[in-house]
Order: sequence, then structure tokens, then C-alpha cells
Amino acid sequence: MSRALPVLTVLLAIIGIWYLGAVWANSAWTYDQAARSGTEVTFAQVLADTMSQNRPMVAAPHQVAAALWDGVMGEPVTSKRSLVYHAWVTIEATLAGFGLGIVLGVGLAVGIVYSRVMDGSVMPWAVISQTIPIVALAPMIVVLSNTLGLGDKLGIENRLVSKAIIAAYLSFFPVLVGMVKGLRSPIARRGSRVS
Repeated sequence: MSRALPVLTVLLAIIGIWYLGAVWANSAWTYDQAARSGTEVTFAQVLADTMSQNRPMVAAPHQVAAALWDGVMGEPVTSKRSLVYHAWVTIEATLAGFGLGIVLGVGLAVGIVYSRVMDGSVMPWAVISQTIPIVALAPMIVVLSNTLGLGDKLGIENRLVSKAIIAAYLSFFPVLVGMVKGLRSPIARRGSRVS
């Protein structure tokens, strides 16, 4: 329990600051509505109103928790309003891209380690590829994959293909570098000579 106390203290402080911020940010609307109707509101009324506004500027923690519960449990999993549905869409593209990145990274790493020509020609290009920001490449990848109809040719959605290519671009380089280092390590070299 002594280890959890600092974490709980910080968590409670964050929630308290969040509630104070919600009251401060949402009170302007309450005061504006009171001024329009020509009435005065007490602090208790402001507090109650800022915690239950339909479209608050800053949602209170209990409103966020309720919306999260509704998004996960309140909708059918196949509904486009369900957070579970959107989580699956994200995971599907991420896993497809990571799988593509692994295949590309491992294949290039094996070629780089066992071929001097590939080591001298491919590895510098792999390093240079990481200097191009993904923000610059993503629109081009989306447009080209849609124009070429890669998804139609593979029998899947075009959006999934472009997202998978972007995820593969982000993941292939760490896999490539890790595999090259692992395959060049003394233990890997010694194991290949013994067998």
C-alpha cells in the first residue's frame, strides 16, 4: 500500500485539477446563459451546471467515463458508433503493416548480413529512408495506393492497404536494424559455425 499511495495521490490531484478546469472553462457558458435570461446564478448553480452540460468546453471526468462506457458497452460491436469497432479497424491496419514490416525488415536483414553487395547498397538507402518524415509520405502513399487500386487487386479495402503501407514504413527499419545487429552478434556467428 505504501507504494500505491504516491501514485494515488498524483492521480487524485490530476482528477481534482481536471474538475477545477472543467468548472472554470464551462462556467462562461453558464454565466452567459444567465445574463441572457436576466438572472443571477450562485456558485452552487454554476457548479451543478458545469458538471452536466450537454456540450461542455472541457468534459468532466465523470462525463468522459460515461461516454467511454456508452461507446464500449452501449453500442453493438458492429456499429460504426462503437469504440470496439474503431479499435478493430485500427488494430487490423496496424497488424497488417507490422507483419509487412517484419517480412520486409527480416528479408533485407538476411540479405544485408549474408551479401556484401546488399550491405553496401541497401543499408545506406534504408538509413536514408528514415530521414523522410512520414507526414510527407503519407498523403503520397494514400493517393498512389488508391490510384493504382492496390486494395482492389488484393481483394481488400484501399484504406487498409495505405494504412498498412504506412505502418510497414514505420516498423521495417527498427526490425531491419535489430535483425542485422542480432545476426552479426558474436553469439549468432559462433552458433552458425558450430552447426
